[in-house]
Amino acid sequence: MCEGGTVNQDWEDRTAALWARFDDYAEDEAAEARFRAEVDALVAELPEGSPLGPFEQACAWDATGRSDLAVPLYQEALRRGLSDVSPYKARQTKIQLASSLRNIGRAEEGVALLTPELLAPSDELDDPVRAFLALCLSSLGRDREALSLTLGTLAPHLPSYQRSMANYARLLVEQEQPRG
Repeated sequence: MCEGGTVNQDWEDRTAALWARFDDYAEDEAAEARFRAEVDALVAELPEGSPLGPFEQACAWDATGRSDLAVPLYQEALRRGLSDVSPYKARQTKIQLASSLRNIGRAEEGVALLTPELLAPSDELDDPVRAFLALCLSSLGRDREALSLTLGTLAPHLPSYQRSMANYARLLVEQEQPRG
């Protein structure tokens, strides 16, 4: 159970176990509805006003193909102070929210949400931030920027050519210098 505004490890473990079984739910509406109902049951255990509730519900709607219903829940989780409860989940929320915004035709909002994340303290979500930002940029017809961002993200992971790939990524978006 959750007490005093905090979530205990048992709740986190049960939530993680449910998500680990997500693929067991067939991709039909009835199975997806059962999955969301199980998420709702876990959320019902949370203290009133917990930002984890709308976060988990948004993830469930998003994972079952309903970005339109996920967006307001992601936004509510952030409004309720998810970054105070879990900075990691708040960053994850911004990534998933940007993706959902893109899916419903609001890619510009996704770019605005993820661009500041490029300057956030580095963690394992850096590459997903860049990948989803690239998708949002591409959806806006800003393909050179998207490709530059993608190649720049890929460069450190290459077994060789890191420096040249990073330079090529940078050159994709630099203004052409006039030849003198």
